[in-house]
Amino acid sequence: MAEDKSKRDSIGLNAKEGQTNNGFVQNEDIRETDLDPSSPVVGPQHNTVDILGPGEPDVKDVRPYAGMPKEVLFQFSGQACYRIPREVLFWLTVASVLVLIAATIAIIAISPKCLDWWQAGPMYQIYPRSFRDSNKDGDGDLKGIQDKLDYITTLNIKTVWITSFYKSSLKDFRHGVEDFREIDPIFGTMKDFENLVAAIHDKGLKLIIDFIPNHTSDKHAWFQWSRNRTGKYTDYYIWHDCNHENGTTIPPNNWLSVYGNSSWHFDEVRKQCYFHQFMKEQPDLNFRNPDVQEEIKDMVTHYSQLHHDFTTTQVGMHDIVRSFRQTMNQYSREPGRYRFMGTEAHGESITKTMVYYGLPFIQEADFPFNSYLSKLDKPSGNSVSEIITSWMENMPEGKWPNWMTGGPDSVRLTSRLGEKYVNIMNMLVFTLPGTPITYYGEEIGMRNILAANLNETYDAGTLFSKSPMQWDNSSNAGFSEGNHTWLPTSSDYHTVNVDVQKTQPRSALKLYQELSLLHANELLLGRGWFCFLGNYNHSIMYTRELDGINRIFLMVLNFGESSVLNLKEMISNIPTRVRIRLSTNSAYGGREVDTHAVTLASGEGLILEYNTRNLLHRQTAFKERCFVSNRACYSRVLNILYSLC
Repeated sequence: MAEDKSKRDSIGLNAKEGQTNNGFVQNEDIRETDLDPSSPVVGPQHNTVDILGPGEPDVKDVRPYAGMPKEVLFQFSGQACYRIPREVLFWLTVASVLVLIAATIAIIAISPKCLDWWQAGPMYQIYPRSFRDSNKDGDGDLKGIQDKLDYITTLNIKTVWITSFYKSSLKDFRHGVEDFREIDPIFGTMKDFENLVAAIHDKGLKLIIDFIPNHTSDKHAWFQWSRNRTGKYTDYYIWHDCNHENGTTIPPNNWLSVYGNSSWHFDEVRKQCYFHQFMKEQPDLNFRNPDVQEEIKDMVTHYSQLHHDFTTTQVGMHDIVRSFRQTMNQYSREPGRYRFMGTEAHGESITKTMVYYGLPFIQEADFPFNSYLSKLDKPSGNSVSEIITSWMENMPEGKWPNWMTGGPDSVRLTSRLGEKYVNIMNMLVFTLPGTPITYYGEEIGMRNILAANLNETYDAGTLFSKSPMQWDNSSNAGFSEGNHTWLPTSSDYHTVNVDVQKTQPRSALKLYQELSLLHANELLLGRGWFCFLGNYNHSIMYTRELDGINRIFLMVLNFGESSVLNLKEMISNIPTRVRIRLSTNSAYGGREVDTHAVTLASGEGLILEYNTRNLLHRQTAFKERCFVSNRACYSRVLNILYSLC
């Protein structure tokens, strides 16, 4: 009986004399009592409280208390007032998780494909020998590029493109490669390259580099083995019997190189002629040889970009490019590690150039480089209009365009078109759909040098656009602290340089930065429809717009003489007054213009902005003149893009 009483004492409070247990002692309550001072104290007094009487525990009159035993806890947890809220919370949690999962799946399902890094922002092409000299030898190098990465980030550039820096005899500047796995000592070491790659990635940038599989230098080990008929290398190049008597070669056919002379050259060692589409020091590889294809694919895997210059579309050539793409894809499976592949095809027609995009289910290049604007030799709205529409109308559906205004083998913008057209050309490429590509120095309006005296053997005609970058008005334009530079700097470097223009509110550099920032921040320019309105008196007009955004950018770029345009006649629903978002004349920014009469000076460009719900790509009159690569719509409520427009 004493044992039973002890158990009852431990689980219940006597309804009459019970007290709340606020501690963690389960088997006894200590009740402090007033002691009679005259009473002898034998020891601490322990009063055991009767918790429940005989029988099963009854908790209906008992409130939960801290430290209750599990038997009591189970009694309370089974009561409806505790059980029902707990079950409601459980099922609400389950339902919330399911809703979140369903919403995530739905958002993923309706979301358009995200822009990849090579689509999300401009590329900046650098000729490394002319960008920055870090060791005072007069030649630009890889460390020099690393020193100027902070400047590149101020341009809101996403991708740095460095032209060839492989070990080379430097015939034709960058195409005579002696070893695809070595850095030419002029530019530094492999360690310098690794440091540069790490620094580029630390800045949040991406890197692409040239790779030229069409030919090698005649000093390449492969060619030396081939001319001596060594093993598998015997047929690494294109050899053919030919007659050679008294120092005169009779080639096997009448094929000509790009320089106009015969594309065959007699080799005294092998006693045969080898084929070269460029200079005789640049023999063409034989890509019909599977061993050559494997050699090139093995090297492709080490780089994040393929740039090649096949000059004629030969049978089987696109099969080779597709195999390169497949090799690149094998190294693009990790998130954020996509290997970009671009192609350069000299002298191809627009239809042949488009083949480099590949077929609907067979990918080749991410895009062939679009150098047509680089060849524009005079300001003309008709010519610019033709270049734009030709590319957009021939580009396969869903593919991504790109636009280049210059390059190592092109005359610089200022020298081709004139100083006043530099800003309008930069405005053009930043507001067209696709990836803008800038050749170093075009952001400040550098011009060709007038003369180039070299001790090396070069085609001097391609030198003039490769002069040293103009950083400031110090000696050698801040390019080098040495006593000489490999090419002379331009005579205007005292006024046309980065340091001067970054402090001038109306400089070409300031406008370039504003344009690149607008391109980065506006969905209309990154994802929007492109609607080409036409060419009026050498002023081209086009819009950028996106479903879900009741706002339009209207570009008006004047490549002719001063003119006045009536935009109301061209776009019926345009407001009477619209705001100038950006202008090649920075003084006009933020102003409004009357759309009945918009005055444009020669070489002036405007980005106009106005609100409307009647987007042009929905209108029958403009539908055939509107293009979009990856259709998307914007939800203002959810602040997301979706594809079910």
